[in-house]
Amino acid sequence: MKKLLLFFGLISLSITVNAQVTNYNVGDTVDDFTVTDTEGNEHNLYSITASGKYVFLDFFFVECGPCQTWQATYNEFHDRYGCNEGQVYCLSINNGFDNDQQVIQYEETFGGPFNHAPAVSNEGGGDVVDSNFGVSAYPTFCLISPENVIINTDIWPLTGVETFEAAFPAGFDPEPMECNVLNVGTPNALDIALYPNPVKSQDSMHVQLSQAQSGKFTIYSTTGRILLTGSLEGNSLDIPVSLASGTYFLSVEGDKGSANMNFVVR
Repeated sequence: MKKLLLFFGLISLSITVNAQVTNYNVGDTVDDFTVTDTEGNEHNLYSITASGKYVFLDFFFVECGPCQTWQATYNEFHDRYGCNEGQVYCLSINNGFDNDQQVIQYEETFGGPFNHAPAVSNEGGGDVVDSNFGVSAYPTFCLISPENVIINTDIWPLTGVETFEAAFPAGFDPEPMECNVLNVGTPNALDIALYPNPVKSQDSMHVQLSQAQSGKFTIYSTTGRILLTGSLEGNSLDIPVSLASGTYFLSVEGDKGSANMNFVVR
């Protein structure tokens, strides 16, 4: 369920509803906008769509529980389809409650071990876009075509990345693609190998790094929840795996660089 915010004077109440964009209907042409993300990069909607891209917008605020739950999945989707370099363009729009530093902290906490979609706070114009779309529940994910027509006002409920993929219109079938730049962790990327992968539950997984490190490792669920953390000294470690069957993500952060890789438990 989503969180709807109602304001009466200085009092805010939250209730759960299934709501979404209220100022546009499917088939409407949306207004152009230009926003600046937390890293100082500008994003102009009509320029993006003019290049033939489909734009997925994520409306959120940092204290929204459902937003926190699904932020990593949205970033995984952004990562899977090329980090805005391909035919899919992802942009997170804050409702105006939060500044750059708060949004950055939110992404670091809930964004998961992926290349994160650009995020726009109230300092970058997120509140203006949120108001223009008339968003009344969070998170709200909507889809805009290259013709600037809104073709889905509420991609919900989510079960995973496949929910976003199911929103692709007929005839649009983009191929997953590698991102050119990794935005998660420290700037220096390490080579990493995991084996066995897939690994059986209750077995150990060996992690081999390209150079010795002093730091930590973190295992995340696909929704960005931290499941296990530990220290790292050297260029290898063995991690006991006591997880249910599924896909997980390992993030290694050391004094000489970082590495991120998914693995499967069977």
